[in-house]
Amino acid sequence: MPEAAAKPVFLVDAFATPVVIKIDGRASFMNCACLRDFFTELIRQGKTKFVVDFRQCASMDSTFLGVLAGAALELRKLEPPGSLIVARVGPRNLELLRNLGLHRLMVIDTGAADATVETSVGQALSCSAPRSELDNARMVLEAHENLVSADAGNQTKFQDVLTFLKTRVEQA
Repeated sequence: MPEAAAKPVFLVDAFATPVVIKIDGRASFMNCACLRDFFTELIRQGKTKFVVDFRQCASMDSTFLGVLAGAALELRKLEPPGSLIVARVGPRNLELLRNLGLHRLMVIDTGAADATVETSVGQALSCSAPRSELDNARMVLEAHENLVSADAGNQTKFQDVLTFLKTRVEQA
């Protein structure tokens, strides 16, 4: 299989209301920096409503979940608050969201999502130039700090990761 076909993809429709993001494959620390940048830029542009479609999400890791938590936290700070809906979440991914307390930050739709998700045609989100090891460490640290902000119980779950990453970033 060609390498490009094996890579996970985020398909986005930045012009829809709400903004639609479809996950196709594995969402992880390897590919979520561009998604974080996408959220940051669209929120800066005034977008306040987002839907993330999990129907084709094979799996996700804590860094990706921390990026989602960070977006949800930023949307909550807006006046009026914005919203992040995660749609068509399967049982395993739903369990991960709930175990980290993210169900308190975003609306979780486990059924057939809003028609916007179904009809929206997404464009592949392109990631810019590769990031340095230090930039990646900062992003992963920020994502895990977002998880702790979302639910204080996550502090003990990610204590070792946070300690390691803080040391790494401080030594740079």
